Amino acid sequence: MISTPTDGARLDRRLATFDSLAEGLDYVARGNAGLNFYSGRGDLSAAVSYTELREQAIGVARGLVQAGLPKGARMVILAETDEDFVTVFLACQYAGVVPVPVAIPTTIGGRDAYIAGLRRQLEGCGAAAAMGPEELVPYLEAAAEGLDVALVGGPAAFRDLPGARADIRPLGKGDPCYLQFSSGSTRRPQGIDIPQASLMANCHSIARHGLRVAGGDRCVSWLPLYHDMGLVGFFLTPLLTQMSVDYMLTRDFARRPLMWLSIITRNGGTLSYSPSFGYDLCVRRASESAVSALDLRGWRVAGLGGDMIQPHVLRQFAESFAGAGFSPGAFTPSYGLAEATLAVSFGVLGDGLRIDRVRRHRLAEAGEAEPAANGHDTDAREFMVCGHTLPDHVLEIRDPDGAPLPDRRVGRIFVKGPSVMAGYFGQPEATGAVLSPDGWLDTGDLGYTIDGAVVITGRDKDLIIVNGRNIWPQDIEWAVEDLPELRRGDVAALSIVGGDADEQVIVLAQCRVSDPEARAALTGAIKGVVRQVIGIECEPVLVGRRALPKTSSGKLSRSRARRMYLAGEFKPAGGLDRAESETRGEAESSARAAP
Repeated sequence: MISTPTDGARLDRRLATFDSLAEGLDYVARGNAGLNFYSGRGDLSAAVSYTELREQAIGVARGLVQAGLPKGARMVILAETDEDFVTVFLACQYAGVVPVPVAIPTTIGGRDAYIAGLRRQLEGCGAAAAMGPEELVPYLEAAAEGLDVALVGGPAAFRDLPGARADIRPLGKGDPCYLQFSSGSTRRPQGIDIPQASLMANCHSIARHGLRVAGGDRCVSWLPLYHDMGLVGFFLTPLLTQMSVDYMLTRDFARRPLMWLSIITRNGGTLSYSPSFGYDLCVRRASESAVSALDLRGWRVAGLGGDMIQPHVLRQFAESFAGAGFSPGAFTPSYGLAEATLAVSFGVLGDGLRIDRVRRHRLAEAGEAEPAANGHDTDAREFMVCGHTLPDHVLEIRDPDGAPLPDRRVGRIFVKGPSVMAGYFGQPEATGAVLSPDGWLDTGDLGYTIDGAVVITGRDKDLIIVNGRNIWPQDIEWAVEDLPELRRGDVAALSIVGGDADEQVIVLAQCRVSDPEARAALTGAIKGVVRQVIGIECEPVLVGRRALPKTSSGKLSRSRARRMYLAGEFKPAGGLDRAESETRGEAESSARAAP
């Protein structure tokens, strides 16, 4: 078996200039580029050209039509990174059915909770059909019990649907393309309605202006396909721009992160993205022999997105892999969200990291990003500049009254443009709360601008306010994670209302030691570093390994952590909390559970 070629399209390059996804697949299927799936050991397990993918998708689409699914019906698909998922997702496009990719379970434990969440998603989108990997069909069946879901099964069941008498009815211009559940929306799932036009606008801008896609480009990804960065960035955009993609499973990346870089080396990958923690995992596994086996000279866009960007992690990555030819100029910060399909802004290609150092206390007390002095200023806070908005898109920073703010003033981020969602499916009130009649989207993010380039400082709902000071939880988390006993992703900072009605800062830290003296020392060290770096008092709470909750996209869910803390789900230091007892002994199954 050989992988699909890099320059295999044999077509004039079209950068998502189509009316629909089905039309884009019709075009790319005339060439021989495609998708390649690798095992955790780096073996090529499947290679499917877009030509083959189109043929398979149309076959499944005929079965969906003949089975009686009406046009516009929704189909939930458990999004494993494999040929089955991409085939059925595209089959929906030809059948006139709207696909709804959702997360697969990431641990062995928590079966009941996963089924309950999946049931809410089925109800939230009014699903008429649902498909998942064969081993997860029992989960789907349990979630769909009593609901009006006509078809439930695994890939084989859907491939075997009879369809000889059915004609395809592709979704076209003006139709929806897919629903994307927003990460963290577990109580009442919010299905983001992405029209065909929004997808085309975003993919075109990403390819032409953000990445400047050209001949010789090839994508490599471990990002999950139920998340917008994986789905749009590394499935739909490559398809619509005639590029081949090499995939590895997210859980395989967590176990063997250097395999990501090995696949880039082997196939000459040029475009690949990761949140900061992915680069950090690679640094932790780097060795002289491993680096010497890599060739990263062709990796021209090492993208950054999906979480708050940590500059020090990226400096370590660039230093660790310089011997493999990695160029720091390849780092490309960006900003986006699923409600805008994916991307909103990109840094300038080739410029690498543009870092803004500001005075921490001025930022906290006045909401002003005043530049800090050069050198080792202990009051300095580093933020990544995430570039200018894509063409035809507009971004504003607004104060609490909705008035636009000038450069270097922190406020709420609003965006407008052709990539913005149609709304939350079936939820007009939720849509109206974030999307104005004239098309402005309230992102819920905080940030500021520098000469029009955007800087992200965090989520509004996560902001901690102590004695009138604005404190970003990431500042606390990153400072505490620098302690030798802790790792990246081990800490969550949040606030609760104390007995005197003032906000009390709680620092949850995943602890790996059981000795009482060592735990007491760690608690004291956490208090000390928060006092020294942030200038506030905190209450450390040591919790079990893998206890901190994550959203479906792998980000820390501080809101859920707060609810768990208030509900007493984190036991006092010294014992196993409920989350740890559920996951103890489980293998790492995704990058979200990685140290």
